[in-house]
Amino acid sequence: MATTKEEKARLIYTPNVLHNSSLYTVKFLSSCFAGATAGILGLENWSGFALFLASILFSTGCMYVINCKSRPTNYVAGGVKDLVNPGQDNVFSFVLVWTLFYGIVHVYD
Repeated sequence: MATTKEEKARLIYTPNVLHNSSLYTVKFLSSCFAGATAGILGLENWSGFALFLASILFSTGCMYVINCKSRPTNYVAGGVKDLVNPGQDNVFSFVLVWTLFYGIVHVYD
């Protein structure tokens, strides 16, 4: 059986895991909405990726000010670096939604 000292010493702390999960969800939704916007606007090549970069920076700024209260090292282990990092799966989600909406809106014009 684990004692209270051992429970406190655990590396995985449930409230932190829940907080980081909500940050991941915000990043995922931001990349999906940016992909939909890029597809609807008909952006191609680097302009679409520039929109993705702008959306990542905007969502990071919002999380930095609102969620982390301008002190990300207290909430995220890697600090600002982990907040800005979109993650490989979010880039793929962006491209998938971008091509989906581009195909729906602009292919048959």
